Amino acid sequence: MSSIKVALLQIAACGNDQDANRSKGQIFCRRARGMGADIALFPELWNIGYTPYDADRKEAQEVWHAQAIERDDQFVTHFRQLAKELDMAIAVTYLEKWQGAPRNSVSIIDRRGRLVLTYAKVHTCDFLPVEASCTPGDDFCVCDVDTHKGSVRVGPMICYDREAPESARILMLKGAEILLTPNACKLDDLRIGQFRARAYENAVGVAMTNYPEPQRNGHSVAFDAEGSLVVEAGKNEGLYMAQFDIDAMRRYREKTVWGNAFRRPHRYGSLASYEVQEPFVRNNAFGERFDRTAR
Repeated sequence: MSSIKVALLQIAACGNDQDANRSKGQIFCRRARGMGADIALFPELWNIGYTPYDADRKEAQEVWHAQAIERDDQFVTHFRQLAKELDMAIAVTYLEKWQGAPRNSVSIIDRRGRLVLTYAKVHTCDFLPVEASCTPGDDFCVCDVDTHKGSVRVGPMICYDREAPESARILMLKGAEILLTPNACKLDDLRIGQFRARAYENAVGVAMTNYPEPQRNGHSVAFDAEGSLVVEAGKNEGLYMAQFDIDAMRRYREKTVWGNAFRRPHRYGSLASYEVQEPFVRNNAFGERFDRTAR
């Protein structure tokens, strides 16, 4: 299969102007294809540029929720048409309209313009009003993405998902070879090291796109299945190409002691426990005791 290229679109949003964000996203997708990209990856909540709301302002949450769009909205269908035109897969992110509160979602569109997977962030940042008011996803999922060099199995996780090791682990267990990660937070050495560990411990490639300064601090990054750095961006806006040698990754995965090679899942019962003990009992952003089973 040789290599595939994932374009990390580290681009500044035009606030919550969805038309402007769609147009700017199109420009960068075209540039990515011109550089030989097989997949283009946006940062988190691109349709509204992860623009938050003022929790102290009356009706601000309602106005923020009203920005949510459905999967057949023009914003998404535009990128479906673009993917088909460019013959390139696109992972586009948006605030998704849902029953009740909206979801923080990413849709993976293949190079023929088909929407092959939509994933909603499971580990919403309930310590922030914006995400405490969202509906969390209920599962992790993977899909096959067809490229000019062959098919690769990818799985998405979004920002805070990568800080829970279970996210990447489940995606690996479901067969993911590359994890695509839209992001919107400060990436320091510890978070980047944590992301590298997700690659190494699961024997998967990982690619993450963040917003540049001043919205966030850039440092979009990718690691291969052995935990080796593929590419790391600086702080400024730009397009960064992560090239994964899929053949080499697959050979490595056939012999590694990591991933699912020597695990003992029958000893992991406490990982699925709902019980929370001090010092980890928390309230959410609205001052309510966080109930992990409520949503």
